[in-house]
Amino acid sequence: MTNGLWFPGRHWINGFPGNATFTSDSFDYINARTAFFTIAYSTSPGMAVNMENIGAKYPAAYVDADGNFLLGSQAYVLHLPADIPAAIFWSVTVYDPITGSGLDNGQPFPSLNTMDKPIQNSDGSTDIYFGPKSPGAGKNWIATIPNKGWFTLFRLYGPTKAFFDQSWKPDDIKRVN
Repeated sequence: MTNGLWFPGRHWINGFPGNATFTSDSFDYINARTAFFTIAYSTSPGMAVNMENIGAKYPAAYVDADGNFLLGSQAYVLHLPADIPAAIFWSVTVYDPITGSGLDNGQPFPSLNTMDKPIQNSDGSTDIYFGPKSPGAGKNWIATIPNKGWFTLFRLYGPTKAFFDQSWKPDDIKRVN
């Protein structure tokens, strides 16, 4: 991880400054702790621990591959290479940037995860689509709301070695024309 980003050359942010209490020997990360509480409501050591197959990691994306904020009126795709590095399960969830709650998008849950058994591509990778309109049948789609921004957390429960050694990296969220 460099400069608060999980992966060099990508826009996935690490919201933890190093530990689950947002503290250091001489000061506290008050702004980071407040911001994290807005979206996660609590922390635990398992959220910050760096051990294979233990705890969780929460890469967050607020911008697309070009560095532009994610817009509800625009269509996007997130490509996840095969063998997503989660020993327990993974999920992609969209959130309202104002309230920090799951985006009230009209779907039962504003997310897709392992238990939903998302459709995989022939090479084992997974594409997740975001936008105000479905990209069509047979697509993994999370609805967004026109004229409203959003962000996503890519949750990895029980992150595996491929996450830590970065032999596996998610693509950035890309705008679809």
